[in-house]
Amino acid sequence: MIEEQDTRQTAPPVARPRAAVVRDALGVGVAVGLSGFAFGVTASGAGISTLQACALSLLVFTGASQFALVGALAAGGNPFTAAAGAFFLGTRNAFYGLRLSQLLALSRAARPFAAHWVIDETTAVALAQPDRRSARLGFGVTGLALYLLWNLTTLLGALGAEAIGDTDAWGLDAAGPAVFLALLAPMLKTTTERAVAALALVLGLGFLPVLPAGVPVLIAALAAPVVLWMKGRRS
Repeated sequence: MIEEQDTRQTAPPVARPRAAVVRDALGVGVAVGLSGFAFGVTASGAGISTLQACALSLLVFTGASQFALVGALAAGGNPFTAAAGAFFLGTRNAFYGLRLSQLLALSRAARPFAAHWVIDETTAVALAQPDRRSARLGFGVTGLALYLLWNLTTLLGALGAEAIGDTDAWGLDAAGPAVFLALLAPMLKTTTERAVAALALVLGLGFLPVLPAGVPVLIAALAAPVVLWMKGRRS
């Protein structure tokens, strides 16, 4: 007896209304873009000029790496070590790009410009969309809103920090790490992710008193492969 083949085709994903995509993308862009204030203040407190802080936001444009760089410099770390830590934190964006290149399927001419906007937030918004058109719209709106607002608030934060003087006296030196933790915490949804974060915290704080500034960040990056290796052995 010949088995009947299922000739039914999978229904294509239903496209989201453009207004809904734009609303969500703007919400993410505005919420995270305001964190540029914290970066501007932190950079100023680390002895970085307003021009340098703005250049970092314009050219680097990845918040975690920027905060890591100025944090290491503020602690007296070697500039090369600080830059290395920021670089390794930013390598995750390359993996995002591999996934987004297939999803967005942009032209060769547009890819170099879009690559500058491949960060956590634009990736999250794009991947949350049900179809390519919505993904492109979400990526573009999030990237544009976040890029403009992040750079504007970086400038305002740096200028404001210069105006008020010693940021440590106001406790503003803690603004950068606080914002970063606030952004990170909601992303830790699985046991594995929480284990990586906890081990990274232990490694970073444990080596902080004995290693030059910036190096503990690199050591903390070993948390992910260690946890994944342990998870693999258990399974």
